[in-house]
Amino acid sequence: MVFRRRDRRSPWRAAAESVYPRGGWMRALNYIKHRLRRLPDSPEKIGRGMAAGVFISFTPLYGLHFIGGLLIAKLIRGNLLASMIGTFINNFLTLVPISAMAVGLGYWILGRRLTKGMVEDLGRSFGEAGQDLWHNFWAIFTPETMDWAGLRDFFHEVFIPYFVGGLIPGLVAALACYWLTVQLARAYQAGRRKALEEKLSQLRKPPRG
Repeated sequence: MVFRRRDRRSPWRAAAESVYPRGGWMRALNYIKHRLRRLPDSPEKIGRGMAAGVFISFTPLYGLHFIGGLLIAKLIRGNLLASMIGTFINNFLTLVPISAMAVGLGYWILGRRLTKGMVEDLGRSFGEAGQDLWHNFWAIFTPETMDWAGLRDFFHEVFIPYFVGGLIPGLVAALACYWLTVQLARAYQAGRRKALEEKLSQLRKPPRG
């Protein structure tokens, strides 16, 4: 294949680079910025796409952020590729602060009391919920018995507070990202147009002599 990597990465190397990208986070951020500026669309449409991806990343819909971002971008007529790039705001560095803030804010909005250790055990709660969901799925085809008690507790104690608490910071971050993306895209496209116009003017000049 034309675009296959020459040096195939091992699973361990791929996992390590997902936490700390090859070349560092600054290089990864510069690459994303470069891709954003070169998207063939209006700055506003690119900004709406980025905002959609950023917003969905503040929800507990892990595994569905790409799909959710695409659906929101489609709904608000945003750039679909930009929405996928926007979801990367929720990564291994920001996962803990985003989830902790969303759950804490959600409990406060819902008027509930946050139990001790709830935020610290979020990762374990999501892991156990995933295991329960997988168990119930296989129970359809095996003699195993479905058990929805754990998922029911997870839904009420973690998922709903996380979802409610993530809406406000997600909206704020999405609006800020929209404004910043529009400014960057406008500046880049204006500079690119100016460079093309200068190049065309040079070509149109009659040769000397």
